[in-house]
Amino acid sequence: MTALLRAERVSKAFGGVQALSDCTVEVARGSITGLIGPNGSGKTTLFNIITGYERVDAGDVYAGDRKITNAPPERAFALGIGRTFQLTRIFPRLTVMENMLVAAQHRGVRRWHNPLARAGGQADRRRATELLEFTGIAGHAKALADTLSYGQRKLLELAYVLVADPEVVLLDEPAGGVNPSLIQHISARIGALNASGTTFLIVEHNMDFVMGLCDRVTVLDYGTVVASGPPEIIRNDPRVLDAYLGTTEEDDDAPDP
Repeated sequence: MTALLRAERVSKAFGGVQALSDCTVEVARGSITGLIGPNGSGKTTLFNIITGYERVDAGDVYAGDRKITNAPPERAFALGIGRTFQLTRIFPRLTVMENMLVAAQHRGVRRWHNPLARAGGQADRRRATELLEFTGIAGHAKALADTLSYGQRKLLELAYVLVADPEVVLLDEPAGGVNPSLIQHISARIGALNASGTTFLIVEHNMDFVMGLCDRVTVLDYGTVVASGPPEIIRNDPRVLDAYLGTTEEDDDAPDP
């Protein structure tokens, strides 16, 4: 499989803290790729660099063969890169449906990718309803977003991102803080989207979620790639075990840089 998304020898420092150092991560077209590592290892920083929320100090980012290094978020979005955030970014005082219609307004940035897409209130509402049904929260369409459970908010954010029909979706801790039944539901939705052609790069601490869903897993530690391969190899890699066993309980509460 060819690389749909690639960060090549990326480095990024914040003051005296080296968040990423000579980091290379590839996401094959059609894959579900996991990105794991202790808190503070640079995972969210890499997401921010890929999607234009942070600038690199060195290295490059590619979408297919196109270099997108330091492109702004709207450029990454226009090229078919969607993402969610560790802390969900939705409009809490709007209804679930209103959130989706806001997303539909922004879809015009990517409409040239899909000549069949047409603007219009009814078309947008139908698409929003389809995605809410797909994610399993259509019954909450008229509810204010801030009345949803944390897991339901994650599903809303996923539906919000999918309005633009992205080629690759970056998910930042989709299972974090979610109850087990919703974790299974989120996993099933990701699997269904992947079967229909969507590529995923997923940051997640839930190892059962990652190992059961991903085709390939890349491990970061102190901003560098220490291992990359199929889940069955990664779970027993001594470098991975060292990275996690070297993380104290206190470190686990620290945010990614």
